[in-house]
Amino acid sequence: MDDTGKAIARRLRLERDARGWSLADLAARSGVAKATISKIEREETSPTAVILVRLAGAFDLTLAGLLLRAEGHDDASRVMRAAQQAVWRDPESGYARRQIYARPDHPVEIVQVDMPPGQRVVLPASSYAHIRQALWVRNGPLTVVEGGEQHRLEAGDCLGFGLPSEVTIANEGTEPCQYVVVLSRS
Repeated sequence: MDDTGKAIARRLRLERDARGWSLADLAARSGVAKATISKIEREETSPTAVILVRLAGAFDLTLAGLLLRAEGHDDASRVMRAAQQAVWRDPESGYARRQIYARPDHPVEIVQVDMPPGQRVVLPASSYAHIRQALWVRNGPLTVVEGGEQHRLEAGDCLGFGLPSEVTIANEGTEPCQYVVVLSRS
């Protein structure tokens, strides 16, 4: 497990302890198995994007909010320098997520994702409960299935998301895809 994974494991435990929740409490609120949460907290396994989104949602945080807390970024500066932008890699799909901009006192977050060819991520509706977002494809093809509606996007295309529903983001092409997500908390 890399340093980011270890920081995430420690942060999950801190968030859970701060609320006085047991593993069973967090499991019930997130829909993630108690054994999985325990393994993550003991740094025995790295969580996937889907698991992190569910855990963040249980704490009423966005994924970015959880990652920022895990990384312990200084909130005093309004500038997020490139060297400060945390990069997290999903162990299941291999996609890399760079947190371009996020602050607890600002409603907008910007994330850049590099999705390897042939990979996909399925995110639960709960991850969109308190946010609105738009996805802008920088390069490569991307397929987004939102609530049963399929969108095939190419470089330069932008998709605004609607009501919370399960979303599948897939790179069905043979080249890497890079996209930017801009979201606002409601």
